[in-house]
Amino acid sequence: AAGKLLPGRFLTGAESLLNRTVCLEKSYLGAHRWRPGRDPYKLYAFNQRESERIPSNRALRDTRHYRCTTPHFDPQLPPTSIVITFHNEARSTLLRTVRSVLNRTPVHLIHEIILVDDFSEDPLMGRLSLSLSLVSLSSPGLIRSRVRGADAARAGVLTFLDSHCEVNKDWLPPLLQRVKEDPSCVVSPVIDIINMDTFAYVAASSDLRGGFDWSLHFKWEQLSAEQKARRGDPTEPIKTPIIAGGLFVINKSWFNHLGKYDTAMDIWGGENFEISFRVWMCGGSLEIIPCSRVGHVFRKKHPYVFPEGNANTYIKNTRRTAEVWMDEFKLYYYSARPAARGKSYGDIHGREELRRSLKCKSFKWYLDNVYPELKIPDDSDAKSGAIRQRQNCLESRWVEGQDLPALTLGPCVATKSVPPHSQVPLGKV
Repeated sequence: AAGKLLPGRFLTGAESLLNRTVCLEKSYLGAHRWRPGRDPYKLYAFNQRESERIPSNRALRDTRHYRCTTPHFDPQLPPTSIVITFHNEARSTLLRTVRSVLNRTPVHLIHEIILVDDFSEDPLMGRLSLSLSLVSLSSPGLIRSRVRGADAARAGVLTFLDSHCEVNKDWLPPLLQRVKEDPSCVVSPVIDIINMDTFAYVAASSDLRGGFDWSLHFKWEQLSAEQKARRGDPTEPIKTPIIAGGLFVINKSWFNHLGKYDTAMDIWGGENFEISFRVWMCGGSLEIIPCSRVGHVFRKKHPYVFPEGNANTYIKNTRRTAEVWMDEFKLYYYSARPAARGKSYGDIHGREELRRSLKCKSFKWYLDNVYPELKIPDDSDAKSGAIRQRQNCLESRWVEGQDLPALTLGPCVATKSVPPHSQVPLGKV
């Protein structure tokens, strides 16, 4: 049914898809354009004026290692369903994401492209559905959006992309090759940087992997000299303890077997920890593929509105992760993030039963075998007590309507009822 428009999806395989997208571009971008005198950062937290100035099919510099330019891939790579979720996304960046996929992907490898509209306020965002599929949701949130898109997908391999990306040359074959070789391997590209101010496309280092601290804060880590030496070839996959988030490829049967996403998590944040721990501890692996490059607009804030506040939502999601997957090591999470204590995190019985049924390994196994570089705190790293100024002590009190506790000075005798969560891990209060 190549080239036939079906309810809920478009099966690619015909050049008409790209041609129709080109014809729609002018009218699609006409609404909600930046107007002179307006703040170009207000709506999307990146430079909307600059994004609209750049063509949707702009050329990109090939940022791969030179050894990646003469690869040999299996001629029978499986096609994939590409799932792109969006919420209040700028039309220019969403269109550029789709155009880059169409321009730089062998058409026989795209079974379908599925756009998932996560309650966008722009009623005309769906104009792209004339060329691609559009799935609407009954409950909001990036996490649930991805599950809805995955459920609608018909290919045996799922590719998740954010809606402000640009894929680079030959980005998809090396990802599909690795998943075909090992269906339990979840793979991510090297994520290049698209500057939020100028939209310049900047190559990221290919010697990075995902890491985190005990507060479950994601960070990029440079590979050590020993890790580089073990790889030998700079084009070889990089084992990573955690993936950054929304750019990865996974076998659909494996995704379903592992329990998809934890859909009791809210909106956005922390889901990458939960799925990363689950993949590693339940029999799979995570890898970054250096010969695959995808650019991503990194911005300082996101378009989601959090009814309970950004910090509270992140705490709920990461606390669910800690309670289900981190075993006794969750105490270090609470020490690093004391605001999580006492916060509601919902019912986790279903996820605990999933872990038991999958016969997953312990978090100690994960630390020993996947992330031994994560230092376990000891008495020399953290101490607790009161911070005093003469007769006054520093105390934290929760204020209604605020995401974080307020710090105040008060008479020390009056602070006895306040939990003493003043900690100094690694020299920081």
